[in-house]
Amino acid sequence: MTAQRTLHAPVLFEGPGLHTGIGGRVRVSPADAGTGLRFRLADGRVEFPARAEHVVETRRATVIGQGETTVSTVEHLLSALFALGIDNAILDVAGPEIPILDGSSAAFCRALQATGFVDQAREKPRFAIDRPMVFRDGDAMLVVSPSETFRVRFAADFAQPIGAQFFDAAIESDFYVREIAAARTFGYLHEVEALRAAGLALGGTLENALVFDETGPMTPLHWPNEVVRHKILDLIGDFALLGAWPKIDVLSVKSGHRLHAQAARELRAAFPDQGGKE
Repeated sequence: MTAQRTLHAPVLFEGPGLHTGIGGRVRVSPADAGTGLRFRLADGRVEFPARAEHVVETRRATVIGQGETTVSTVEHLLSALFALGIDNAILDVAGPEIPILDGSSAAFCRALQATGFVDQAREKPRFAIDRPMVFRDGDAMLVVSPSETFRVRFAADFAQPIGAQFFDAAIESDFYVREIAAARTFGYLHEVEALRAAGLALGGTLENALVFDETGPMTPLHWPNEVVRHKILDLIGDFALLGAWPKIDVLSVKSGHRLHAQAARELRAAFPDQGGKE
């Protein structure tokens, strides 16, 4: 894809949030070329671009906002929009969190594809880098290198029964829809009580999350390595906050939202002529 792209018509998503359990909705609408992905919150009174500078929290989800106005768990919807090549859209959000739907980005993809896309008379922006960079957070690491394509190699390592998983993906729309979009958010049954005490996972169910007990998944897996595929889904959503399609090869070892946000912020600072202004 070389031309910028927006939606043919608005699409509405409604449902509870994974962490708050509170019902909300987001309307994704067409936008002019060159305007990027933008959030509108508080009945349209607060508007800001989907950029790494607006990340305010990364504990178990990516939360972005401006001032005191925030929206949580943006990564799955941003992942779908980004992977489908949608450069310009307005995301009008009512509620504290993007609806979790089934815990993946598949429902977002289906609805966005069903409404159709419109190519726009402006070249698609790209985020190119001229040197490798390394980002660390404890034992997690991201290595990014210049590339002609957006490629992600992800090594995950979790306690049993998940264990170690690896997936290598050149990110393009058809592959994403077929091999990544249906990978669900996940967690351990023994973590649920602690998460809820911390005000997280209040809307989580077996219908919108892949939960593991001591013997294995409590619902059937979509793939044997569904967990690492979801980690790539999350990374794509977090890298959407670069503001342009990455010409970047990413090697991830156990990375999560905090390291993704750190990398996106530092990449935007290191290459200020890429990805548009904040």
